[in-house]
Amino acid sequence: MDILIKISQLLLSLTILVVIHECGHFFPARWFKTRVEKFYLFFNPWFSVFKKKIGETEYGLGWLPLGGYVKIAGMVDESFDLEQLKSEPQQWEFRSKPAWQRLIIMVGGVTVNFIFGFLIFAILIWKDGVQYIPNKELKYGIAVDSLAFNMGFRDGDQILKIGTVAFDRFDRGTLLKTLIFEESHKVEVLRDGQNQIISVDPKYISLLTKPDFKNLELWSIRLPAQVALVADGSPAQQQGILAGDEIISVNNEESRFIQDINKRIKGKINTNFDIQLKRGNDTLAINITTNEKGMLGVQWESMDKFLKVETENYGFLAAIPAGVNKGVDILTTQLKAFKQMFAGTIKAKDSLGGFASITKMFPASWDWTAFWSMTAVLSIILAFMNLLPIPALDGGYVVFLLIEVITGKKVPDKIVEKATMIGFFLLMALMLYANGLDVVRGFSK
Repeated sequence: MDILIKISQLLLSLTILVVIHECGHFFPARWFKTRVEKFYLFFNPWFSVFKKKIGETEYGLGWLPLGGYVKIAGMVDESFDLEQLKSEPQQWEFRSKPAWQRLIIMVGGVTVNFIFGFLIFAILIWKDGVQYIPNKELKYGIAVDSLAFNMGFRDGDQILKIGTVAFDRFDRGTLLKTLIFEESHKVEVLRDGQNQIISVDPKYISLLTKPDFKNLELWSIRLPAQVALVADGSPAQQQGILAGDEIISVNNEESRFIQDINKRIKGKINTNFDIQLKRGNDTLAINITTNEKGMLGVQWESMDKFLKVETENYGFLAAIPAGVNKGVDILTTQLKAFKQMFAGTIKAKDSLGGFASITKMFPASWDWTAFWSMTAVLSIILAFMNLLPIPALDGGYVVFLLIEVITGKKVPDKIVEKATMIGFFLLMALMLYANGLDVVRGFSK
């Protein structure tokens, strides 16, 4: 059921983004009196699920959910319909329009994708504000997993700076992005009352981009192991553990935090443990055996009980530049990722992913805030990818048009045709490769 929900969200998101993108081409074409012969959601090789002609345009639904397209009269595109180019140009055709009009038609798709992504972020920020945890609130510091430990971090550290930039708000994503994409790999932490510098070895930076490591938590907020609820019939209930109890040791090892309990107990099926817990002013010792799922049967107190979560609220007008800034940050990250790939720091096979990888990015339940946030991210990435100067993408056509604007001479249709064909097959090969990587990763687990 979880995977069906994720797939449903992906299909809905792609449907919205494809329609928005193609409208970005469709409406400028109509404004400049250019005939649009087809407008399709999804591709329709051999047959269409649905089609209806309204005026000069055939609107349809294809069966292959890999995107969509508008077929503009007199334009060399991935349909490779070259018969129309053998006749004299007609006034309603794309090739008859001035270069500046053709340029607007071609950049319309990526433009609306950028605007759409920025707008979604702005609305979400206006509606919910921006929640954050001031770094000074982390009185128990951070908890680290094995990889973060090998990088030099320790449980209880309080991160003060990344490079020369103060780490005022705890944000795992910011820490991760800064380590991967910035040149400075030095992190200043407060440990046992002393400031220390952690110099992260570059070998760990390359590991962080690999698919096997992307789901690691690395750094989390350290929280006391205080019980909020006890499940009926659980080992915890049978041994008399109560809401409000705080575990302080496991098998004589100090274990005051949730992360400590998880490391020592979670997943160990039908295993016996000696536990000390604090109840008011008393310290109690109990012996407990985990259940068949390797659990005690308790729910811990939430973060809100121990830490103050701040909310930065925005009016609508203030939310617009905040949404743009968030979108630009995603775009900047994409540019930095490409730079790192060209430099060889990040391997393309570690960063590429197909539809399975994108599907995993959606939540396992219908959370509309998370859905729209993910859709905004995909809208900006889609715009960025379409702007790449590869024939068959919008960016490839833009390159040809810019050459025409600068030189005053149109690139011959034959050259555009050959380049588009090469670009199309390169894109298909890249798509097969990316989705093939997903398959290989799935079998290797």
